[in-house]
Amino acid sequence: MPRAIIFTLLILSLMALLPPVIAANARSKPDPNRPLNLIQDMDLQAKFKAQSENDLFADKRSQRPQIVGTVAQGENYLDTHFNDGVVDGQWATSTPAQLPMDMKLLLRGQERFNIYCTPCHGWSGGGDGTINQRALELVANAEGPVNGTVWVAAKSVHDATVTIQPIGQLFNTVTNGVRNMAGYSSQIPIADRWAIVSYLKALQRSQNASIADVPTDKRGGL
Repeated sequence: MPRAIIFTLLILSLMALLPPVIAANARSKPDPNRPLNLIQDMDLQAKFKAQSENDLFADKRSQRPQIVGTVAQGENYLDTHFNDGVVDGQWATSTPAQLPMDMKLLLRGQERFNIYCTPCHGWSGGGDGTINQRALELVANAEGPVNGTVWVAAKSVHDATVTIQPIGQLFNTVTNGVRNMAGYSSQIPIADRWAIVSYLKALQRSQNASIADVPTDKRGGL
């Protein structure tokens, strides 16, 4: 093959590498200039960033305060039983009217309990979840705190200090947390929190029941 053709192909090959090299260089270095947006989408939009000034208002604040007298929408915002587990200033002893205690609620609670609670409290609520077991194993094999901390074992839901708590108090614990346990209000909707504590009460009943709690026609199978 003539040298001229070889040189030509070599030059063309090198030129073909220029576009990806230039593109990679452009992507790796910040550009102080505003990019050209052929398709705007929502890249450029009229808005005020947090803590910025807004000349439209007399106080120059872009973040507006709440309007005086504004209340939340919806029929449940004043329902302390549903939202807080409290009835007349006392912990509720039953589920809210909109969530009657039935098998549907218990099955939903079992599903949510198995997802959120079993890692620490275990499948039966005995405080023997896999995370708890692993943490205790690490602490037992270490001479001091693990990674600068110590493990507080998850409490059994069958502990006497827990079984005496009304269902509203248990709902509050799931919502806001207690001691080293964090609250789950941001992860679990209110209705599901009620389902969880309803199932928790069923778990407690299953471990602390007497023969009198078993229907007469079912006792022969025990």
